[in-house]
Amino acid sequence: KIGVLTDSEHRVLKEALCHVLDMEATHEFTIALTDEDVHTGIENYLAAVAGPAGKKIHVARSRNDQVLVDMRLYAKEQLHQVAGKLGSLCHALLDFAGKNEHVPMPGYTHMQRAMLSSVGLWASSFAEALLDDEQLISAAYNLNDQSPLGSAAGYGVPVNIDREHSSQLMGFERVQTNVIYVQNSRGKIEAAIVQALAQIMLDLSKMAQDILLFTTVEYGFFQVPQELCTGSSIMPQKRNLGVMELVRARTQTMLALQQQILGIVTGLPSGYNMDYQETKRPFMEALDLVQESLDICALVVSSLDVNTERLLNACTYELFAADRAYELTSTARLPFRDAYRIVAAEVTAQLERKLPFKTESHEQLIERLKARSHSGGAGNLGLDRLYETLGIVEKKWNEKTEQFEAAIKALMDL
Repeated sequence: KIGVLTDSEHRVLKEALCHVLDMEATHEFTIALTDEDVHTGIENYLAAVAGPAGKKIHVARSRNDQVLVDMRLYAKEQLHQVAGKLGSLCHALLDFAGKNEHVPMPGYTHMQRAMLSSVGLWASSFAEALLDDEQLISAAYNLNDQSPLGSAAGYGVPVNIDREHSSQLMGFERVQTNVIYVQNSRGKIEAAIVQALAQIMLDLSKMAQDILLFTTVEYGFFQVPQELCTGSSIMPQKRNLGVMELVRARTQTMLALQQQILGIVTGLPSGYNMDYQETKRPFMEALDLVQESLDICALVVSSLDVNTERLLNACTYELFAADRAYELTSTARLPFRDAYRIVAAEVTAQLERKLPFKTESHEQLIERLKARSHSGGAGNLGLDRLYETLGIVEKKWNEKTEQFEAAIKALMDL
């Protein structure tokens, strides 16, 4: 477009580059030690097969901005996959919540039984959390969706290139303008993406811990199929939900990867520094880790079996102490704090005398759930609204993916 290549030179280079892609697909294209990296390897190949035209390929480019283009395109492609897997887990959680909307469940604070909850309320809480995480992923994606090509080594080039044109060809939303900032943003944007991934992992860690707790024999609220469990080398009876333990542990790994990137880029002077190379590995590992974790969690959630009987038996009467206090505020016209003290005295006396609390029938418990009819309560989960939000999110990411793939295909068809 700017007159550096003739039509015939462009044609032979295009054919050679497409051949590189074909060879890469069959693992025939190799990078030699003398090439130093993939970019020089491609340039050397083009010079060998296209002659003088191949030696023109580096005009107005540096390996610095070429690497950044790679990383930005790689991040876009990977985040499309992350968003898809996040959506799949949201579907699994919302489907599970819908099937168990009226299955009562104790709610806990301080690890002690607190108030009445439901399996539906528990599951949909994680779906809503992940939909919030998607907003962070989307914001990080937008930061990443800037073309760095043309910034060269961080100070531009004395050539009248058209950065906007190349940005559009590659499907970027916009050009990252200031050429020094392009280099200074290395690691920064990767860290922003990993910080968003860390939020996903924090939610998965909490969900994993709940599932581990609720599948113990002591709780017995949920059960997971044997094929998802590991055994013991010494105890034949063990059904260990090891995958959830690994999700819990890998959240710490994600936080470490985030800190690794931030630590590498902290305090660096402006311009390119080789320190930036060290941000690639933790960035790629973080993207792999979150996708594996989302897949595993979707599989486990879709396989959970609910033990309704154990859940009903666990909904003992002390869960309704607050309900009783609210009843007194309406029936006896008492201030809430006075009603609270009356009920507290009743419950304390029963606990001290070690008297068992009565249980209620499933029907009675469902009525109590329905009484929590305010938005987001156990009797009004708002699943339709969450499904609607999820649909909008999935449509948005599908469009991003289609635009990305169309841009790449168009480049190959030029």
